Amino acid sequence: MLKKYSFILLVSLLASCSSSPKKPTEQAAKETTETQAKTPFNYLDYVPAIVKLESFDHARFLESETAFFVDSNLIVSRLSPLIEANTALISPWNQDKKYEIDGFVAIDRINDLVILKTSAISRPAIPLAAQVIPIDQKTIYLTRPQGNTLPLHKGSVKKHGNIGGAMRYQLTNQFRSKSYGTPVFSGEKCIGLGYADVIEYENQNLAIPSNLIVDLLRKASTNPQPLDQLKSSTDKATSEANKRIKGLLIETDLGNIKIRLYNQTPEYRDNFIALVNENYYDSLLIHRVIKGFCIQSGAADTRYAGKNDVVGWKGPGYTLPAHIVPGLYHKRGVIGSPRKPDRGNSKRRSDGSQFYIVTGRTYSDSELDDITKETGYQFTAEQRRVYKTVGGAPHIDGTYTIFGEVSQGMDIADKINALPVDSDYRPRKDIRIRRIRILK
Repeated sequence: MLKKYSFILLVSLLASCSSSPKKPTEQAAKETTETQAKTPFNYLDYVPAIVKLESFDHARFLESETAFFVDSNLIVSRLSPLIEANTALISPWNQDKKYEIDGFVAIDRINDLVILKTSAISRPAIPLAAQVIPIDQKTIYLTRPQGNTLPLHKGSVKKHGNIGGAMRYQLTNQFRSKSYGTPVFSGEKCIGLGYADVIEYENQNLAIPSNLIVDLLRKASTNPQPLDQLKSSTDKATSEANKRIKGLLIETDLGNIKIRLYNQTPEYRDNFIALVNENYYDSLLIHRVIKGFCIQSGAADTRYAGKNDVVGWKGPGYTLPAHIVPGLYHKRGVIGSPRKPDRGNSKRRSDGSQFYIVTGRTYSDSELDDITKETGYQFTAEQRRVYKTVGGAPHIDGTYTIFGEVSQGMDIADKINALPVDSDYRPRKDIRIRRIRILK
C-alpha cells in the first residue's frame, strides 16, 4: 500500500525532519493508520513530481529551492530564484539524477511565478485546485523523504487576499528556506506554492494560490524562451524588431492614450515592450497623480490593492541603469521612468516597470532661472520656449530617464490628472490600465 516507504510520519515543522526516524509507538502507529484510513489517496504518489531546483548564472551557483510538475514536462516555480539565471537544473525527489531546464513558457512577475519546460524528463502532474479554498481549511505540505519516512507538515488557511502587493494565502504552516516552492495540499489537490517572507516587519508563511498557476498555464507558450530573457535584457533580433513598432495603446478606465517609445533608449523601449507582452500592466492602477506635474503607473503592488493599501513601492524584481540622453527633456507629454531618491541610489537606477506621463504646467523665465540656480541644469532657447508655451516639468531635467512620448490622448492624461487624490496622491476613485496593446 505504501510502496517502498513503510509508513508515513505526521510531524510539525517544529520537529526535526533530519533526525533518524524512530520506531513508532503503538499509539503513534494507530494515529497514522487512522489518518491513512480517512485519506482516499496517497501523498507518496506525489513525490516523483516534486523536484529540487538549482539556478546558475553560467558556472556561478545562485539559489536552490523546491518546484513541482504541473504538466508532463512543465514545472512551476517561484520566479525569484531564476531572475538572474541563464541555466537551471532539476532533480526529482525520488532520484539523484539532474536534468536541464529548456527555458520558460509563461511568467507572472507580479505573483512571482514562472512555468518552466524540460524535454529531458516527463512526470505525472500534481493536481491543482482551480478555485480559492475557504478559510480554516486544513493544509499539508511534504518534505523530502528521510529513509523510509515521508514527513507531512500540517496547518491551515488563516487568510486569503492581498498580502505584500499580491494575492496570497496566509497559512499556519511553517516554511523553512529549503521548502520554499513546495506544493501545499488541502486534501488531494495542491492549493498553492508555499514559502515564507517578511512583510511589514513580520515573518509570514504564505502560498501563491493555485488558481493563479492554473491561469498562467492557460497562457503558456509551446516554445520555451531562454532563461536569460527573464532579466531586463533583450536579444538583438527582438530589439531590432522593436525598432519598427509604430506605437502602443494604453487602454485606461477613462480612455485610451497612444504612445511611442524612443529608439535613443533601447533598453527602456525593449523592457517596456517585454512587460507588455507578459501582460504585466494589465489591471494596474494609475496610482500617483500630481496636478501640474504627472500621472504614474506600473507598480506591481497595485493590481490587488485595496482602498487603504500603501502602494507604489514594488517593481518587477529588477532596476534599469540610468540613460539620460542629451536633447531629451521633460516637455509636456513625455514618458519617463521614476526611481528612488539619490540617497541610497547614487547611480540613479530606474524602477524596472513604473512610468510617468508628464502633464506639466507652463513656467516663466524667472522660474526657469531659479531651477538652473538650484540644479545647475542649463536650458536651451528651444527648451525655454517650450516650457513657457507648452509646459512640462523642467525641475527634473537631467536626473530622470526619458524613454517615450504621448502621440495621441493627452486629453485623457489631463482628465486623469484632474482627479481628486488623497494625501499620498493616489486617486480617490481607482483608475486602472485595462491593458496595453502593441500597434504593429
